[in-house]
Amino acid sequence: QVQLVESGGGLVQAGGSLRLSCAASRSIFSIDTMGWYRQAPGKQRELVAASTTVGRTNYADSVKGRFTISRDNANNTVYLQMNSLKPEDTAVYYCRADSILWVGPIWGQGTQVTVSS
Repeated sequence: QVQLVESGGGLVQAGGSLRLSCAASRSIFSIDTMGWYRQAPGKQRELVAASTTVGRTNYADSVKGRFTISRDNANNTVYLQMNSLKPEDTAVYYCRADSILWVGPIWGQGTQVTVSS
């Protein structure tokens, strides 16, 4: 399996940027899908962006054109670059790993992102 540790969250004004990092305890080269999810108070956890080993990416409609997911296989880290942040982006952001090497998704502990208007 793998342990995931997120970092990079914080408080930012609307229109600002943040870069989240998800550091994995093992190589991510063979992890089928690495993704970022978020959960706002009173809402369900939702997919923000995901990246597969073959280079496919998938984004929520609400973040397309503003957020970019990337993998750094050499450093076992997945990033989420968030630009043009909006107050509605405020949530706890979680990193997730899915692989045929284990059963079920593996989650990080989350990092808080707060966007002020």
